[in-house]
Amino acid sequence: MKILQICHKTPLPAIDGGCIAINNITQCLLESGHEVKVVAISTPKHPFVVSAFSKSYLERTGFESVFIDTTPHKTEALKTLFSGKSYQIGRFFHKNMANKIVEILKNDNFDIIHLESLYLSSYIPLLRKHSRARIVLRLHNIEHLIWYRLSENENNPVMKLAYRINGDQLRRVESRILKEADGYMAISEPDFKYFHKTAPEVPGVVVPFGINVDDYDDEDDDYIATDNPSIFHLGSMNWSPNVEGITWFLDEVWPEIVAAHPRLTFTLAGHEIPESIRRRRDRNVTVVGAVPDANEFMTDHDIMVVPLLSGSGIRIKIVEAMALGRVVITTSIGAEGLDVVDGKHLFIANTPEEFVAVINKCVSMPDLCSIISENARHYISVHHNNVVIAKQITDFYNSLKG
Repeated sequence: MKILQICHKTPLPAIDGGCIAINNITQCLLESGHEVKVVAISTPKHPFVVSAFSKSYLERTGFESVFIDTTPHKTEALKTLFSGKSYQIGRFFHKNMANKIVEILKNDNFDIIHLESLYLSSYIPLLRKHSRARIVLRLHNIEHLIWYRLSENENNPVMKLAYRINGDQLRRVESRILKEADGYMAISEPDFKYFHKTAPEVPGVVVPFGINVDDYDDEDDDYIATDNPSIFHLGSMNWSPNVEGITWFLDEVWPEIVAAHPRLTFTLAGHEIPESIRRRRDRNVTVVGAVPDANEFMTDHDIMVVPLLSGSGIRIKIVEAMALGRVVITTSIGAEGLDVVDGKHLFIANTPEEFVAVINKCVSMPDLCSIISENARHYISVHHNNVVIAKQITDFYNSLKG
């Protein structure tokens, strides 16, 4: 099949989970023998960096990018706040990108046009006009749910209202756009159930985030039982739910942990860590910022905490950490989309008291952490294996072609 993959951000460098998920789809398609053309929006947050792309990737995908300044502006956001239109969606539409898509479609024919995320939905009328290809939406999250959860956890009444309105706008777009696509791929079972309920007549399938298992299968990465584990978090800190969760963890959980276990350390890594966190002087906490090799960083530590209070979809860094045999402690929201068992594949904690209890358990029962590590590796190899996922994608595309 010939596939046009349109992306709302550049897939490389892989500075966040969204980039990794996009590139993962590309690799699955290429490895399945499909012909893939990739065009992406380059933004200030995700610029096109030519050195991040291999010559092979550029040649095989015919990669092209168009720059759009998607930086949020309060004035523009306020103008659309009560207009019924989604400002978040509107930021990703630009005539230069529209022109590039038309140029591509005039010069080539495709069987499938694969749109990465709801944020590209404003291009669907243009795609219909210039192509007969089947249009598939890759839905990384239930986008409106992220904003609703941010609203629920926000104390500032103005921001609380703004988050809620953004959520309402995105919910209406999700409901309408689903019916304009030929099919969709949800990243998790809970997401699929929501989308299917919203538009039961539209074909959909669950295509989880996958990995090349061999890239994570290294015996040197095995979890080593210790009564003084190194605790860490790795995630892009330009995403509000990550900042919200880590601030909560440092305020509500870490003081209790370090008081009970003075030798424990917490290392925080990720892109664009805000000054509000860098300026903190929490005991035994080290802020390292961006790391050159995420896998190496994770294997240098033992227990990953992902204290998400809002968000949606699958947390890709959790999948990667589990594949590396790291012990993960997260919230119910953080574990959404993963068919995991608390206490078997990872640990789930939703309150400060539960986080403290779980970390105490990990310290006092290091052998249990070794078992969790083995279970985590096995779970990912079965449920998030690219070999299986590539076939799922191909089968779904073929079903849409009729």
